[in-house]
Amino acid sequence: MPNIAPHEALYGNLPLDQLPLVTLYLTERCNSRCVTCDYWRHGRLDMSLEKVQELLPDLLRLRTRTVLISGGEPLLNKEWAAIASLLKDSGMQLWLLTSGLSLAKHVVAVSGLFDAVTVSLDGADATTYAAIRGVDAFDKVCEGIRLATAAGLPVGVRVTVQRANYRQLPDFVRLVRRLGARQLSFVAVDVANPHAFARTDQIGAALSLDPSDLPELGRILSNLERDHDAEFRSGFIAEKPQKLRRIQQYFSAVCGLGSYPPVRCNAPEFSAVIDARGRVNPCFFIPGPAAVAGQEDLEAVLNHQPMIALRADIREGARAECARCVCSLWREPGSRTPGDFSLSARANV
Repeated sequence: MPNIAPHEALYGNLPLDQLPLVTLYLTERCNSRCVTCDYWRHGRLDMSLEKVQELLPDLLRLRTRTVLISGGEPLLNKEWAAIASLLKDSGMQLWLLTSGLSLAKHVVAVSGLFDAVTVSLDGADATTYAAIRGVDAFDKVCEGIRLATAAGLPVGVRVTVQRANYRQLPDFVRLVRRLGARQLSFVAVDVANPHAFARTDQIGAALSLDPSDLPELGRILSNLERDHDAEFRSGFIAEKPQKLRRIQQYFSAVCGLGSYPPVRCNAPEFSAVIDARGRVNPCFFIPGPAAVAGQEDLEAVLNHQPMIALRADIREGARAECARCVCSLWREPGSRTPGDFSLSARANV
């Protein structure tokens, strides 16, 4: 059975009548060429404004409060601003997850529509960035972050930790401070779930840390805790030190030197991921059942028996993907206001 921390079955097999958080993929396409992801190789489809208009009544009925706009690279969708306007005008908070390549170009519109922005930045210098992201755009992404913060947007930076950049963890803290962003977070590269991020091949050997890297990572994490205590305490570094230590445990497990860190996650109980094709998934890494004819509206899909059964499997630890998850999310039932999904919310252990 997967190594998942036990927690109370708060929901049983009850239908969902609220969906505070929705992740909406506006496109499968991307303008990065990341070694961790294959959306840029295979992605073709965009979410249409018409489809979002069809979804909107369900989102309102389900009392959706926060929409994470993602992809692919969502700013490649020609209708992104119209979609964002529709959702914002309906009273929802919007959070943009972007590669940052187009952020400087669209910063005025983005700052008027979004409540927060998270930029993926996997190198603390131009050379490392290009090696991981596949494009020479480090300066352009940094420019976008500076302009967005100058416009008053809360900007976070997300770093996917892997072999090519783990030694730069302290450099990221200094860089993100200089750029003026509000928060920095770290997540291990997902190499244990082979088809994450539209990948078609396993990539663990190329991106994961080797056993010989693990002591160095441990030393870096210890120094980070010692030298940046204020950044941890303030929440500038989103994860608490013990959660960052889970990254080392994760890579140890990938190397066959231990077990994966226990996962505590109830994301499918209060959120869903809707991809550019309109498929409803319980989370980023587990596909949802195909929609049933005659029950294709969001509320019906969420509460159709196959989806209820899938959530039960996830809750009970029956899905192997959960045991290897790098981005689990837990929110207490009474703590799911828009602020609980905002950039300033501390990462949960």
